[in-house]
Amino acid sequence: MVGTKTVTFNKPLLKGSLKVPGDKSISHRAIMLGSIAEGRTAIKGFLDGEDCLRTIEIFKHLGVSIERNGTDVEIYSPGMGNWITPTEELYAGNSGTTARLMLGILSGSSVTSTLTGDASLSKRPMKRVTTPLQSMGASVSGEEGGDLLPLSIVGSKLKGIDYHMPVASAQVKSAILFAGLAAEGETVVRETAVSRDHTERMLKQFGARLEQVGNTVRIQGGQTLTGTDVIVPGDISSAAFFMAAAAMIEGSEVEFSDVGLNPTRTGILQVLRQMGAEVEILEKHGETGEPYGVVKVSHARLEGTEISGEIIPTLIDELPIIALMATQATGKTIIKDAAELRVKETDRIAAVTLELTKLGAKVEATEDGMIIEGPTALSGGELKSYGDHRIGMMAAIAALVSEDAIHIEDPSCIAISYPNFFDHLSALVSTCVEE
Repeated sequence: MVGTKTVTFNKPLLKGSLKVPGDKSISHRAIMLGSIAEGRTAIKGFLDGEDCLRTIEIFKHLGVSIERNGTDVEIYSPGMGNWITPTEELYAGNSGTTARLMLGILSGSSVTSTLTGDASLSKRPMKRVTTPLQSMGASVSGEEGGDLLPLSIVGSKLKGIDYHMPVASAQVKSAILFAGLAAEGETVVRETAVSRDHTERMLKQFGARLEQVGNTVRIQGGQTLTGTDVIVPGDISSAAFFMAAAAMIEGSEVEFSDVGLNPTRTGILQVLRQMGAEVEILEKHGETGEPYGVVKVSHARLEGTEISGEIIPTLIDELPIIALMATQATGKTIIKDAAELRVKETDRIAAVTLELTKLGAKVEATEDGMIIEGPTALSGGELKSYGDHRIGMMAAIAALVSEDAIHIEDPSCIAISYPNFFDHLSALVSTCVEE
């Protein structure tokens, strides 16, 4: 049953420090590479959200031993070549990352499997992944010529390819690199712009040899990986919601500890600065692997800006909250080159435009983005999450700057990436009233 949550604020002020949950993208990849590799892998800071737990369950069905104690995970894997054929379908739930990356992994394995998802995921396009995989020799079949789940995958002997990606996508790139790890010869992926590089960094951490030059990544097939220790930093995409809140609300100042600072993910910090917010990086760690540190965001008068081009892949998941922030900025904010938003958990361009318009915002949807006029006083109202965690969190943060209460339909989806979101919101904003 879909529930509703009412969030009300009275002259809110955000103060304090926050440690957000582990990075979702990195958590997925740590489980995947720990299961591909031989031996023991220990993960600290794992995100125990619904999406990442789906990834764990899939590998358990493949015969990998995985034990979880909160945010600590221990994996003992016999290696990819010794997985067992699953006796039931592999269910990815609502996780596009799980589904798309598993397609690359399973294609080069020795098992036959069927990959499924929930109703929402079953509508999301997979051909962007299955097309290059099939050119490598993958045996993938299913609905709409292999574009929609459920998909059947027969593990096959693959051959490396030289693939020019039409759109920068970390999920597609990662699926091809995972397949390339098991393929004969060299696999080359060329991007139009550099997308998040967590897969490349972690492959190296597990002992893989690969080469990165500009927008091109090369990996040799036939490599065996070895289990290792992985530290997952805080998810900057989750932190972005509170960063935007601190930037919007006069007198606010929030410090974020151990948050990921991978340069392919920090576009949100650049946009905050472009719009006038005060952003300080107080500490930086992680010289090898994933960089992380302490970031402080403080309120300042915000100005509209243009967000386009190469920065888009570095903040694609943050665009819903950026759109909300733009409603409180002076002037026009233009978001473009972000057509990828239309094939996320929902059509985020349509969803953000409709929901913010309900509150009185001036938002115009375009084919590949949005145009937002501000500043605008927002009223309260009933907002839908569409079962999309990013839209749900945007709706909750909107309550900080709306005149009346926000009623969020299906807030439970927020647990996909941020299980304790409302606890953290209440801790930072002492005037929060929830029902």
